[in-house]
Amino acid sequence: MKNILNNKHICVTNTKKFRLKDFKPNYRDGLQDEKTIKEELEAYKGKISELQEKLYAQDRYSVLIVLQAIDGAGKDSCIKHVLSGVNPQGCDVVSFKQPSKEELDHDYIWRTYKNLPARGKIGVFNRSYYEEVLITKVHKELIPGQHIPGIDTVKKIDEKFWKNRYRAINEMERHLVKNGTIIIKVFLNLSKEEQKNRFLERIDNPKKHWKFSYADLQERKLWDKYQGAYEDMIRETSTPYAPWHIVPADDQWISRAILGEIILETLQSLDLAYPKLSTEEKKVLMTAREELMGEG
Repeated sequence: MKNILNNKHICVTNTKKFRLKDFKPNYRDGLQDEKTIKEELEAYKGKISELQEKLYAQDRYSVLIVLQAIDGAGKDSCIKHVLSGVNPQGCDVVSFKQPSKEELDHDYIWRTYKNLPARGKIGVFNRSYYEEVLITKVHKELIPGQHIPGIDTVKKIDEKFWKNRYRAINEMERHLVKNGTIIIKVFLNLSKEEQKNRFLERIDNPKKHWKFSYADLQERKLWDKYQGAYEDMIRETSTPYAPWHIVPADDQWISRAILGEIILETLQSLDLAYPKLSTEEKKVLMTAREELMGEG
């Protein structure tokens, strides 16, 4: 194990000095060849599956994995490859798109809060409540449509507005952690050049045409604004109880292996175990066994 949770190239522990440009999208964490990376990932997947079963049986904690990234960073493929060995009954994946009318009639955290994983389960948010300090920060014109009292024009959205949102998110996450939800926050850090390559692949490969959206190309023109929004988000919301992990995403197998290791280390830190039966419960088991053996 490389102790990813304390790796300064991955885990954000000093928010005052945080700069996104200090985290390299092509960082390899000592992993060199694809064969070794895939072997490590397979080993992680097996161990994650075993621990997920204990998590489910123990019924004390839930685990929430929050995945955020620029378009093309590989969120879907990370989920597919890292959690493919987990029992589907113990894992839920939720993707958040443009808010519906019903969702806009509630506060901005409501639609994600009601999808939080129950005790014993792993939940994955493909995008999350963090969209409300990312896409809405780049596209402030979306905010008045949320019908927030006192915010009816873009001119009324100031720095205090964003500080309040960061604080609300931090307080919500603190509440969740205190009540047994372990939060793993991951930003897949993709370079602009690699995003271009992946967009071109979607255009040139007929099997990937369905993945391409011209709207993604329009958002790419706002690259610097998005990078600034991500930097502010991580700086303001990486906390000791729910830190951000900056995962290099230019090599998809690297990002999958690192995400697998983060999840594995987190589960191992929980001291998970199958429930121990009381003396009375053991007596019931023995009685049931005797009855079964006595049949016929």
